[in-house]
Amino acid sequence: MRTVVSAVLFVFLIPGFSFSQSISGVYKIDALIKRIENKDTTYVVNFWATWCKPCVEELPAFDSLSAELRGSHVKIILVSLDFKEDLQKKVNPFLYKHHIKSDCVLLDEVNGNNFIDKISPEWSGTIPATLMKLGDSTVFLEKKLKLHDLKNAILGLVKK
Repeated sequence: MRTVVSAVLFVFLIPGFSFSQSISGVYKIDALIKRIENKDTTYVVNFWATWCKPCVEELPAFDSLSAELRGSHVKIILVSLDFKEDLQKKVNPFLYKHHIKSDCVLLDEVNGNNFIDKISPEWSGTIPATLMKLGDSTVFLEKKLKLHDLKNAILGLVKK
């Protein structure tokens, strides 16, 4: 028992340590858009799916950025486009297996025509896709991103 308590205390005392997580919420598009309306916060919203290889390859960059900017006015939100019925059997196990620690939500919309233009009129619907938003300024990128790409896009948005 003592060993378990010591291990738990050790984990919680490591700065920056966090557990892999599961989906923190299921959203309809209008609720997601409302969530990213705070004008004092820069939002980096990545649209991905467990079955999308380029999406999976870029997730560590978002996780690194999220850890690096923790406590700042930049919020990373990973938005899974997997089906809601796959949440418990596919999405949450995927997040655990890949040690994803960023805030992850699931978009509960089955018809892309209902939400794609609400995110960006530039969006063709392919993923990965990332919306960066600060107040009324936005940057939309429809490609796989690396950490330096993310940082440069955020800098460009902040300087607008």
